[in-house]
Amino acid sequence: MDLPGKRTLTDGFKREAAWLVQTSGRTIEQVADDLGIGRSTLGKWLTRERETDLLSGQHADMAKELARLRKENEILRAKRDLQ
Repeated sequence: MDLPGKRTLTDGFKREAAWLVQTSGRTIEQVADDLGIGRSTLGKWLTRERETDLLSGQHADMAKELARLRKENEILRAKRDLQ
């Protein structure tokens, strides 16, 4: 149920708003003011987008770190087996 005078914002709008904060070099306050939305609301959208991005699968830096940790494990196991 929509309340009178209250607009319904799409998920796409929310993602785009979060993207603007991440890529425009502008603050949350500036983007929120430009879009006519609350700063805390935009902050929540930004947090949600960052969490979604982190959980969406491997990123290049995560893959590199995983490879490094696997190599380190291999070295530590070899050292352990020599003792």
